[in-house]
Amino acid sequence: MAKEKENQVDSRAFTEECNSVLMAVSDALYAIGGKWKLMIIIAMARGNKRFTEIQRQVNGISARVLSSELKELELNGFIIKKVSVGYPVSIEYELLPYSHTLEELVGAMTRWGMQHREKIKSEMSSGGKSSDKK
Repeated sequence: MAKEKENQVDSRAFTEECNSVLMAVSDALYAIGGKWKLMIIIAMARGNKRFTEIQRQVNGISARVLSSELKELELNGFIIKKVSVGYPVSIEYELLPYSHTLEELVGAMTRWGMQHREKIKSEMSSGGKSSDKK
């Protein structure tokens, strides 16, 4: 009886931990998920501050999508839109310090993406046979 109760407690703790992880990942994906947000942040971190510069750097993004993604990044505290008064009006986007919290994540994704690309190229050159023999 005691063992059964212990298993229920372990199962409940496991479920709570799993739910906590799922919620955290869901929150992260909400803030930075999708095809474009991290790519926009990376382009901005490399000096692209104006709308057209960002669009040119992030291949394939439409003006409408870029505009929408910039608004979401601003709402989530990653960037700020700076409008300079004068003629002509100049608009630049700037990364906020909070965006630097993504550096470790971007580094890990970069390393994994390079590893994955090599894996796929290796599998394609070997005729689709996996190198992970069992």
